[in-house]
Amino acid sequence: MSTGEPRRGADQDGAGLLLTHRDIRELADAAGIRPSKQRGQNFVMDPNTVRTIVGRAGVEPGQGVLEVGPGLGSLTLGLLEAGADVAAVELDRGLAELLPLTLRARGVEEERFRLVHADALQVTELPTLPRAGAPTMLVANLPYNVATPILLTMLERFDSLRSALVMVQSEVVDRLTAGPGSRTYGGPSVKAAWYGRAVHAGRISRQIFWPVPNVDSALVELVRHERPLGTSAEREQVFAVIDAAFAQRRKTLRAALSGWAGTAARAEEILRAAGIDPSARGETLEVEQFRAIARAASGRPDHGPAAAESPGRGAAPESPGRGSAAPESPGHGSAAPEGEG
Repeated sequence: MSTGEPRRGADQDGAGLLLTHRDIRELADAAGIRPSKQRGQNFVMDPNTVRTIVGRAGVEPGQGVLEVGPGLGSLTLGLLEAGADVAAVELDRGLAELLPLTLRARGVEEERFRLVHADALQVTELPTLPRAGAPTMLVANLPYNVATPILLTMLERFDSLRSALVMVQSEVVDRLTAGPGSRTYGGPSVKAAWYGRAVHAGRISRQIFWPVPNVDSALVELVRHERPLGTSAEREQVFAVIDAAFAQRRKTLRAALSGWAGTAARAEEILRAAGIDPSARGETLEVEQFRAIARAASGRPDHGPAAAESPGRGAAPESPGRGSAAPESPGHGSAAPEGEG
């Protein structure tokens, strides 16, 4: 396969190591690659936006970064330019074959990059980067239709990841950062809060993608709690309560949790033991209250591992994107049949 090596004229417009619009089109044409609608592929073409995303993530030289769905390598090169070493997961075979060739053509040392050709939702082990070790940060343009499962799965499986900055559809950012009582508050909001504090980190213009998507995108940043809220077994128990509560979100918790608890009467007993009003709805509870319900159901007192800081959410003060945009993002391909970007 031809690398379709991008013109070094990219340096003339300030792109440096990064890919320009012309580079993207030349690479894709030479390799016979066209963005797949089935996989939600939308490639980032603007070097300034890439640098803004990398800067917002706070990437440091020598740091190991996980990227899911690198596509043609726009963000990958931005991370490498900032001094990070990158472990990437890519589902699309053509893109997975092309990316190492592109990096080599642009002078990237082999030891700074590792690629896993797989569905991100099936990956259970990350490669160790020769210099940086295990990745400590997730930075990615995620497939819009599987963005939330990928984010939560990566946080669940890889404790080395201490933070994440991902580009997704704007409405997904709203859901992940929503607080109790909000119209957009739901299961993903509470599950994200289990791992850390999620904040809206800026809007991204749809005009920086090829092809231009019919949705707007935004960045969400999540920083893990200094101490986990519980063990893996406790997380599974809490998430089961969350799933049951939001499966019938308009019902009272007494009714919504009746199937999970066995009966409505047992659900009420557990709720009262946890200090929760049985007539309340799941959309009014914070993650610690769901944790209290799970502990009450197992007969444990409600104390144990807790975060050093409140798992609240909010909005970041500044926007890193160029242009205006808003809701879930076009990603590359690195997760199941749904999408890439």
